[in-house]
Amino acid sequence: MGHLDHAAYGWLTPVLSYVMASIGAALGLRCTVRALAATTGTSRRNWLLTAASAIGTGIWTMHFVAMLGFHVTGTEIRYNVPLTILSLLVAMIVVGAGVFAVGYGKDRGRALVLGGLTTGLGVASMHYLGMAALRLHGSVSYEPLTVGLSVAIAVVAATAALWAALNIKSPVAVAVASLVMGGAVSSMHYTGMLAVAVEVIPSDAALPGVTAMQFIFPLAVGLGSYLFITSAFVALSPTADEREASAMASADLRLGGRTATAAASATTATTG
Repeated sequence: MGHLDHAAYGWLTPVLSYVMASIGAALGLRCTVRALAATTGTSRRNWLLTAASAIGTGIWTMHFVAMLGFHVTGTEIRYNVPLTILSLLVAMIVVGAGVFAVGYGKDRGRALVLGGLTTGLGVASMHYLGMAALRLHGSVSYEPLTVGLSVAIAVVAATAALWAALNIKSPVAVAVASLVMGGAVSSMHYTGMLAVAVEVIPSDAALPGVTAMQFIFPLAVGLGSYLFITSAFVALSPTADEREASAMASADLRLGGRTATAAASATTATTG
C-alpha cells in the first residue's frame, strides 16, 4: 500500500479549497434567493442558471484544489482530461437539476427533498468521477461504508443549503449558511478521501494524462476568477426590492414635477 498524503502543502490546499466551496455556495444561495423573488420567468431562469453554475463550479474547484495537495508515495499522479471535464459538467448539470427543482417546485417540502437528493448525488458524482480521472502506477480501491457516509454528507449538506435558500433572505444569514455549506462540502471531500486506498505497483512506464500543474491548476484559477467576478456582479446588481423602491422614487419625482408645473401654470394664469 502506498502512503497517502492529503495535504502535501500543509494547510494551504484545505483552507483554499474551503474558501472556494464557501464562495460558490454563497453565490449560488444568493442567486437562488434572487430567483425566488424574480417577477418574470426569464429572470428566474437566468438566476437559477447562474446559481447552478456557481455551486457546481465552487464544488469542482474545491475538489481539485484539495487534490493539488494529494500525493502518493512511490508514484506520480496524472489526470485524464476528458473525465476531469466530465466531472465539471456533471457537477453543473446535476446541481442545476436540483436547483431548478426548488426554483420551480409548487410543493416546497417535496421540492426541497428532491432538490437536496439530486444536488447531493451530483456533488458525490462529481467527486468520484474526479477520482476516476486519477492515473497512477497502481490500483485505487474504496472502503464502501466510508463512501456511503460521504454520499450521505453530500445529500444532507445540499438539502440544508437549499433549505437556507428557501427560508433565509438576509445577506448576513446567507453568508453564515454559505460558510456552513462550505464546511460540509469540504467534509464530504475529505471523508471520501479517507475511503481511498492505493496499492502502488512500481513502474518506469510513462503515465497517460496530464499533471495537476499542467491542467488542474490553470483551470481552477480560471474558474475561481469566474466565481469572484460573478460574485461582484451579483453584489452590485440591484435586488427586486431595490428596483421597486427606485421605480417608486422615480414615479414620485415625476408626479412632484407635474404638480409643480401645474401649480406654476395656475399661478401664471391667475396673474395674467
